[in-house]
Amino acid sequence: MKIAVVGATGMVGTVMLQVLEERNLPITELIPVASERSAGKKLSYKGKEYTIVTLADAVALKPDVALFSAGGDTSLEWAPKFAEVGTTVIDNSSAWRMDPTKKLVVPEINGDVLTADDKIIANPNCSTIQLVMALAPLHAKYTMKRVVISTYQSVSGTGVKAVQQLDNEEAGIDGEMAYPHKIGRNALPHCDIFLDNGYTKEEMKLVKEPKKILRDDSFSVTATAVRIPTAGGHSEAVNVQFENDFDLAEVRQILSETPGVIVEDDLANNVYPMPINAHNKDEVFVGRIRRDESQENTLNLWIVADNLRKGAATNTIQIAEYLIANNLV
Repeated sequence: MKIAVVGATGMVGTVMLQVLEERNLPITELIPVASERSAGKKLSYKGKEYTIVTLADAVALKPDVALFSAGGDTSLEWAPKFAEVGTTVIDNSSAWRMDPTKKLVVPEINGDVLTADDKIIANPNCSTIQLVMALAPLHAKYTMKRVVISTYQSVSGTGVKAVQQLDNEEAGIDGEMAYPHKIGRNALPHCDIFLDNGYTKEEMKLVKEPKKILRDDSFSVTATAVRIPTAGGHSEAVNVQFENDFDLAEVRQILSETPGVIVEDDLANNVYPMPINAHNKDEVFVGRIRRDESQENTLNLWIVADNLRKGAATNTIQIAEYLIANNLV
C-alpha cells in the first residue's frame, strides 16, 4: 500500500509516523508530505530516509490512503484533490467533521458506517474521542440524558508554538506567545476561538461531535474547556445523567470490558488516571467512578488520554486499519 502522511513534520504527523512504525501497517511506499518550505528535506522511518514532497507531488503519486494532519484550510483545499485520484483521505482537522456527507469515526464505536465509497473520512476532536470511548458502552446500557464536561487540556493540543511557550516560561525566557496570557502556573478557560454564543469552538465540538458518532441526538451536552500547563494528555471531568439507574460495580465491569478503555480506580492506593501516565499510550483511562449524590441516575467520571495518540494519530491509523481489514481500500 502507498500511504501518504500529510503534515509529516508537524506534532501530530510525527506521532503518526511513530504509530505507523509501531503498528506495522502493510506499507509498500511511504510518502511524507509537508509544506513547500519543507519539500526536499529528509526524514527517517524504520531506519530508512525518505524525501518530503509537496501536496501536488503527492496527489500525482496517487497514494491508496492519505493521513492528513495539516490544518483545516489545507484539508478543505487538498482532500478533494486526493479523493479525485482515488485516494482515501482520513483527515485529522475539523474541516469535514460536521459535514453531513462525511463520516466521523472512532473505529471501536462506529467503524461499521464506513464504505468503500467514503473517500474523505473525518477523525474526531481529541477531547471527543476519549469522551465517547468511555460513554458509548454506558449509553448503550443506561441511555444518556445529559452530559456535563469540564476539560483540562494540555498545551500540546494547541501545537508546537504552545509547547514552546510553556518551555520558555519554565526557563524564564521571553518568547513568542501562543496564548493571550501566560500558561505556566495558570489555567485558561479558552480553548480555540470564542463564538457568538459565548462558548469556544472546542466546547461546541464536544457538544456536537458525540451525537454524530453515536448516531443519536436525544441527549444534551454542555462543556467548558480549559487549557492547563501540562505538556501532554487531556483530562475530563464528566457528569452523566442517565434515563435508567445503574450499579457502580456493573459500570466498572462494562468499562473494563470495553476494548481500548482501561479502568484505574483504586482510591485506597491513590490509583486514578493522570496525563503523565497516559503519555505515549493508546488507551483511554477512566477512574474516580462515583455516583452523583445530588441527582438521581447520575454518574461522575474522570477520563484521561494522550491527545496526540488516541486523540489524533492512533485513531486516524485505526481508521486506516479498519478500512484495510474490511477490504474498503
